[in-house]
Amino acid sequence: MKLTLEERFRKRLFKFGKKNRICRLLVIPVMAAGMFLFHGAAYLKGNAKRLAMLAMTFLLFAVYSSFSFPIFTTGDGSGYGLNPVSEEAQDIVLAQETEIDLNDIELLDDEDVRMEGDEYMESLHGDIGELYSASEILEAAQGRDTQDERQKTQVPADIEFSKEDWRLVLINKQHSIPEDYEFSLGVINTMKGPMYCDERIIDDLGDMLQAAKEDGISLGICSPYRDQSYQEMLFARKIKLYMNRGLSYMEAYQLGSQAVTVPGASEHQIGLALDIVTLSHQSLDEAFGETPGGVWLAENSYKYGFILRYPEGKEYITGIEYEPWHFRYVGVEAATVITERGITLEEFWEEL
Repeated sequence: MKLTLEERFRKRLFKFGKKNRICRLLVIPVMAAGMFLFHGAAYLKGNAKRLAMLAMTFLLFAVYSSFSFPIFTTGDGSGYGLNPVSEEAQDIVLAQETEIDLNDIELLDDEDVRMEGDEYMESLHGDIGELYSASEILEAAQGRDTQDERQKTQVPADIEFSKEDWRLVLINKQHSIPEDYEFSLGVINTMKGPMYCDERIIDDLGDMLQAAKEDGISLGICSPYRDQSYQEMLFARKIKLYMNRGLSYMEAYQLGSQAVTVPGASEHQIGLALDIVTLSHQSLDEAFGETPGGVWLAENSYKYGFILRYPEGKEYITGIEYEPWHFRYVGVEAATVITERGITLEEFWEEL
């Protein structure tokens, strides 16, 4: 039987070691080194493919690193074909990065992101910037029965509210519009074009506008129903404006969502929210809350089923800045409870 190279090597060492004691001492380290080499060679032979892959990976990493970081260049920058750094370039000092405090950034209102010439659903929904006055809306709704000025609503003690009630659907950053949510758009055809909202709130809306008119308040609606595409455009514009001011995308998103609701989480998209102003104060700003129209709405809107959706001091609950112009329909009974208790829809909803 033919002996292997390793066996022949061991046989010769044993033969050499039998000569005398000194030879035996030499055989031990030589034998250990030989066994290490033979077993190492056998391992390399049996794992050649795996080791080749590791070598290739290391080579690619080394090549990539040489492009990402100039570790192979000489001190003067002339190594591997790189041009030496000029004296002018060596004198360049990068400007210190200025940290932006988000608390110092002024929040942009809806008006800040609107642009002249918007063509918003011209064939269907009109322009979000269009102001539909109460007089035009009431004139368009002529022939509809209106109720007399309402007294303070008495909510029955045994009334039960339900989260399944369409009037109480909660839409915010944590609760997007349900995929199966359905409603019918009602239209009020004014001289300026059609104004849309959920058809089920039109009667109460008309009563509220009529009552305000009788009290000498000329209300107007500037943002009724919005669709998904317009809400996306409005939000994207606000993000862009913030980024133009030096904010990162995430910082712009954080601030933008405090004033323009994230698409898919806007009450305007289900036709239950309205931005209401007056003919004398058409700006969507906090100052509207101090105007006669803003005060009248805050004190009387609940009688017609509407609530001030984003009250002052409740930003930590709603996630939206104070908006004295934004009113949401929840029904007369729920609006009475929410207004009398001074709570938000979120707080009311959590108790159901």
